[in-house]
Amino acid sequence: MVELLVGTFSLPVYNRRMDKSQQSNLQQSNQAQSNREGCPLCKRKTHLTFHHFIPRKVHRRAHYKKNYTKAQLNEGIHICKQCHSGMHKAYDEMTLAKEFKTLEKIQADATLCRHFEWVAKQRVQT
Repeated sequence: MVELLVGTFSLPVYNRRMDKSQQSNLQQSNQAQSNREGCPLCKRKTHLTFHHFIPRKVHRRAHYKKNYTKAQLNEGIHICKQCHSGMHKAYDEMTLAKEFKTLEKIQADATLCRHFEWVAKQRVQT
């Protein structure tokens, strides 16, 4: 199994060769771990979704097929839904794929930081 290490936020990357029960168990344990730690962007403890550093929409393009392994294409982080939707509203998939391949680059962007600060002030919906 390949592990993704992003700062202090460490989660295994999903492997498509696992059988369904192994994937389900891994996703459940990752989700439980992620919910305890909270969103790494806004720091809220809420339900998290998986964000691919290189969006799935561009995985089929020749450049990404040729220059990246499947493991690299499937790297990402668990973030809350509001942070996730804000990222995709601010930038298109190609920009996200080219410029925001790490958590540090995402956190360094001024536009995204303003959004994450706003999200941090919002009430967590249960």
